[in-house]
Amino acid sequence: MSGKAKMKSHFGNFLKYRYLIKELVSKDIKLQYRNSVLGMFWTFLEPLLTMIVLSLVFNRLFGRDSSKVVNFPVYLLCGKLLHEFFTSSTKRAMRSIRSRASIIKKVYVPKYVYPLSAVLSKFVTFIISLSVLAVVILYFNIANINPITVTGNIVWALLPITVLFFFSLGVGMILATLNVFFKDIENIYDVFCLLLFYTTPIVYSIDRLGDPSTSAVARLIRFNPMYGFIDMFRGAVIHGAEFFTYFDMNLFYYCCGFTVVVLIVGFTMFYKNQDKFILHI
Repeated sequence: MSGKAKMKSHFGNFLKYRYLIKELVSKDIKLQYRNSVLGMFWTFLEPLLTMIVLSLVFNRLFGRDSSKVVNFPVYLLCGKLLHEFFTSSTKRAMRSIRSRASIIKKVYVPKYVYPLSAVLSKFVTFIISLSVLAVVILYFNIANINPITVTGNIVWALLPITVLFFFSLGVGMILATLNVFFKDIENIYDVFCLLLFYTTPIVYSIDRLGDPSTSAVARLIRFNPMYGFIDMFRGAVIHGAEFFTYFDMNLFYYCCGFTVVVLIVGFTMFYKNQDKFILHI
């Protein structure tokens, strides 16, 4: 079968199971809030409380220079929301095959629908949680405390969000494959996510690490694709008026290229090993 025919077959297969994916996403979201008193409200409350706590802890250290950080709570929330989506979606995708073991052994369904639905369900809750960011910006603007000028350029925030979704899917496919054969990957990945939080400029500005042309640490952090996604998102939200001056096209190309590579590796690993899953779950 030619490459073009394979692509057509995979796309047709995806359309065939689109309703199943929709049901799995819906079920994942419902299970997430089952037996929860706050339910969906926690999607709004959790990032808000996290922002308040981290702002109180880190604002004195990293938020005083308004020339670098216009509004520290909004700056922090932008980074935290994207980081939380990436880590939570990839963790759910990582466990998606093992958690569906009983179904996989009984019913044939293309196995990629499980990590895909896991990432999609987290993406839905992430989109909902963005309303918290809107409320926080509105509060600071009404209170006239380091107000954020929101412009039409905020729509460019869709670019890093979209690329981040595919990046998370690629990483999720890699982790889902590894987790079938190496259960310890879950513990290792928890440590990695904690390390990622502190090596990504979420609670601090990369400018505090020095000039990237002279600082090895700042230069190294710029290779972290999460830095690129968060920086571009902040550019559209916080620096909307100067977005095209602030926007780094080379950084965008780097993030897109990195995402394509991760997607190819993820789907290749998953596709080549999926027939062995049933022997190990």
